[in-house]
Amino acid sequence: RADCARAISVHMLRLTGFVHTTSESQPTEITQLISKRTLKNTGKGNLFVVFGEPDIDIEDAGEDRIRVRVNGVDVFHPNTGEVRSDGPEGIACWFVDTDYDEESFFVRHAYFLGANDPYKALKTTLKAEIDADAWASLHSAISRPFPRPASGRIAVKVINRLGDETMKVFRA
Repeated sequence: RADCARAISVHMLRLTGFVHTTSESQPTEITQLISKRTLKNTGKGNLFVVFGEPDIDIEDAGEDRIRVRVNGVDVFHPNTGEVRSDGPEGIACWFVDTDYDEESFFVRHAYFLGANDPYKALKTTLKAEIDADAWASLHSAISRPFPRPASGRIAVKVINRLGDETMKVFRA
């Protein structure tokens, strides 16, 4: 129990990145620890927890493959007591771990939606041309097909336009 207490007392921020290839993205993990002392204490009781659930369908893609369709996301805001529901247009990005191990989320598929023109924004930010076909495969509410997971589970993270992040695990 002492080990658990010490582990819980360390506040950690885990950043997970991905490397996109033309086939399946390979997981790359970048971990950065930020201690409790690093976070600014405003004295106002910062609330970092937002409750929500993505609206997801798992579809059969034939040949023992599946794909994910994101329909939207519902987020409960504890400060106001309201539930905010958005369709795909309210989602900034969403990620799929195609073989979730219940310990770490690895971004193996990444998709970028948004109500505005994310293609133009990305080109401006990167100051580079982006292959339109490659972008089209990433700007979608439906994932590319992938094999059914060996673990029997996939996980989907959805981040809405306000930065609220939700995750849901599915048996597949």
